[in-house]
Amino acid sequence: MSRDKANKKSVAGAGVGAVRTKAVTELIEKIKDSSPEVRTKAWLGAGEVGWRAVAALAEAMTDEDPEVARAAKRALWKIVRHAGRPGADKERKNVATHLAGLLADDKPVAVRRETLWMLSEIGEKELIKPIAGLMSNKELREDARMVLERIPGKASVAALMAGFKTSPEDFKGNIAQSLRKRGKKVRGYECVKLVPTKKTTVKALPK
Repeated sequence: MSRDKANKKSVAGAGVGAVRTKAVTELIEKIKDSSPEVRTKAWLGAGEVGWRAVAALAEAMTDEDPEVARAAKRALWKIVRHAGRPGADKERKNVATHLAGLLADDKPVAVRRETLWMLSEIGEKELIKPIAGLMSNKELREDARMVLERIPGKASVAALMAGFKTSPEDFKGNIAQSLRKRGKKVRGYECVKLVPTKKTTVKALPK
């Protein structure tokens, strides 16, 4: 490649980056607009803005205005589902990778919980470890184990089994439930749906 062609390619790449940065800025401005119509139109069209808007939308999800926070969450879900469409593997991985950054300890619990469920839609083997790590978090462990239950493949089952071995007794039954749904037999922990919650006077039929 000649130097002129290389320079043109570099300028073109910078231009695309600038346009996308501008798109993120405009999206957030509209998400925070006082008009419900503007906010709705913004989150409905957020899918194509892509992974570059993930961090900004996550921050907007904690806005003191509940309508803004709701619009930001809807916009982020639009991006997740747009990235999860057939044939968009590279885009899916980019979005999933940036979502994984929202699981960090310094992020609000509400954002981390919503992120877990987003990853249940587009997360794969490469994100099993950070998701499984949250099964030791009392506030997020239930969400984490249900997300692992939803992610296909042997890696998620292995993570559930590892979590079962190390989890406290009060959570083992929940993980056992997920393992059963994934086709694994777990002894000593009854299905919670089969355990009666109220006393009954009904007697078994005579044999």
